[in-house]
Amino acid sequence: MAETTIIERYQARRTRRFLAHSEKWGRMLPGWRSRRRRRALVLALGATFVFMLGVGVLCHFFDRAPILWLPACLLFFPIWTSLQIVSGRLGDAPTTTLDEWEVQQQNAARSAGLTITQFLVMIPVFYLIVGSVLADGDGARIAYAGGLLTLTTLMIGGCSPAMILAWTRPDPDPEDHAEEAA
Repeated sequence: MAETTIIERYQARRTRRFLAHSEKWGRMLPGWRSRRRRRALVLALGATFVFMLGVGVLCHFFDRAPILWLPACLLFFPIWTSLQIVSGRLGDAPTTTLDEWEVQQQNAARSAGLTITQFLVMIPVFYLIVGSVLADGDGARIAYAGGLLTLTTLMIGGCSPAMILAWTRPDPDPEDHAEEAA
């Protein structure tokens, strides 16, 4: 028997966990698996990110603005969880569970997600650099606002592969649902 590396053991464990979660969650929200509904979830998630960015900007100007982060999170988590369920978590699925076409789509979406992340994170980084130079006693506000903006842009980049795949994938094959129901 060949000795496995820690990476191979990790990938095997990750695959087992993914398949177990797919079995558990794969039948939930069947009415939301259409392209139209997935796109509605992507748009809702996008609106949530705009709200989060707005909270980050407001934190620069108002002391009580961070309170708005709680409603933003209360919006984000159920929408993100629903999107992950209805899209089958293809954005972060182990490649051993995907066919060649799905691997190509996943790689393209991940590449776009990395580009989005790199571009968007530069905005709060420049804000923090310039703001720290120009700050005149407002360092705490700048740090908090910059932190929320950075966190939000990282979340956008991290969620974008799943959002891209949910937006672009065709409707599920009706025959697949007929087999599951039988």
